[in-house]
Amino acid sequence: MILRTISDFLESHAPLSYQESYDNCGLLVGSYDSEIQSAIVCLDVTEEILDEAIGSGAELIIAHHPLIFSGLKRLTGSNYIQRIVEKAIRHQIAIYAIHTNLDNTLVSGVNSRFAQQLGLLASSPLRADNSPQNVDIPKGIGIIGTLPEPLTPGDFLAYVKIRMNTNCIRYTPAVADTISKVAICGGSGSFLLQDAIRLQVDAFITGDFKYHDFFDGPGNIMILDIGHYESEQFTMDLIVSLISEKFSNFAVRKTKHISNPIKYF
Repeated sequence: MILRTISDFLESHAPLSYQESYDNCGLLVGSYDSEIQSAIVCLDVTEEILDEAIGSGAELIIAHHPLIFSGLKRLTGSNYIQRIVEKAIRHQIAIYAIHTNLDNTLVSGVNSRFAQQLGLLASSPLRADNSPQNVDIPKGIGIIGTLPEPLTPGDFLAYVKIRMNTNCIRYTPAVADTISKVAICGGSGSFLLQDAIRLQVDAFITGDFKYHDFFDGPGNIMILDIGHYESEQFTMDLIVSLISEKFSNFAVRKTKHISNPIKYF
């Protein structure tokens, strides 16, 4: 299979025009015309994951987070990004990123997979995007949905911890006696807090909340910071399933390595 076949499919699902201005989605290393037979899917491209691709014979790494956000001025091996790029080129392994364009794709995107993992029902966008776009690919960020049944705050925390496979939740106290209406955003979603408050949800789940951001929670909303990696980890399963369903004869799997650099004690 030609790499361009995979990239065209992914971009038909999550158009590159949907990425944020700061982002760097698409093919980062390699040639669109290269022949590929297998791919590894990951959240972050690490040296261990590149070695995994080399060892397994995969010609393509599909990552959620771009390895390169800004231009490289030199390749001297002085940091992990330079080492990965140089080694990937040497071993003819392509690296492709599908980041905020997949975040901003409402159907079968990062947040719809997040909502599915939580079992949320009757979902709608947390922040809809009504700008001119491909009408066949709804655009927006975040999801609002309802739990299968209302839960006490304590039961809700336990439910999220199990469903999202996380060892640690930073949170603010609940406002309501029960939690039913929930807003979510995979990754760094604190910028959507006021949207969640305005829409009167019971709880907002995301990652990367700063200390002072939590002060907006008490009296307004229950905030749950479950971690950046933890909120996006099921994106790998989403990408694998999208490609497998479209190309049944193409070998694609998620990495065996956990790229989360944060550990909990």
